[in-house]
Amino acid sequence: MALRCIAFDCDGVLLDSVPIKTNAFARLAEPYGKEATDRFVMYHTVHGGVSRYKKFEWFFSEIVGRGITPEESREWGERFARYVLNEVRCCALVPGVREVLDKWRGKVPLYVCSGAPQAELHFVLRERGLAEYFVDIFGSPPAKHRVLAELVQKAGVLPEQTLMVGDALTDFNAALAVGTRFYGVGPELEGGGYPWGQDLMRLNAWIEANV
Repeated sequence: MALRCIAFDCDGVLLDSVPIKTNAFARLAEPYGKEATDRFVMYHTVHGGVSRYKKFEWFFSEIVGRGITPEESREWGERFARYVLNEVRCCALVPGVREVLDKWRGKVPLYVCSGAPQAELHFVLRERGLAEYFVDIFGSPPAKHRVLAELVQKAGVLPEQTLMVGDALTDFNAALAVGTRFYGVGPELEGGGYPWGQDLMRLNAWIEANV
């Protein structure tokens, strides 16, 4: 079936920003000690693509031993954004991004499907000169699989006509839940039984050969 829509995660797929955000989670946890920091970084790493606010909830529940208040969640979100914003605005693109976007813009509608806050995504992608490539940019909330389902519905295409490009199991599970195709990027997804590349350098060739 013809490809009628491509959805890209942002961190680790468009922008080489995963280490920046990992460091920001570590900075938030540092006042609670090394063990707490290590556990939080591990949780973040295993749950790539999950909203940062869900990760804050986990930290308070599992490490602090109580629920997070709305005020604390907002304050952690503001601190996190301050920690990452300047670096994300100037970090490298994932290799192959420009080639893929230039190849398919105007041929196949392109979208962003990310677990980052939507307003932040719009701002960062405008700053990086990438927003113009996309028909729309979808972020959190809600959860990734709901974001992808909404994207497919608004694009007016069938799930099987959509390719999700992601770098985390959350992305793969979202594609599985919604019924889209999937292309994995980066070390976390290597060897998963789906098409995969270390970056986007081989994605154009794969699409041309297989879709």
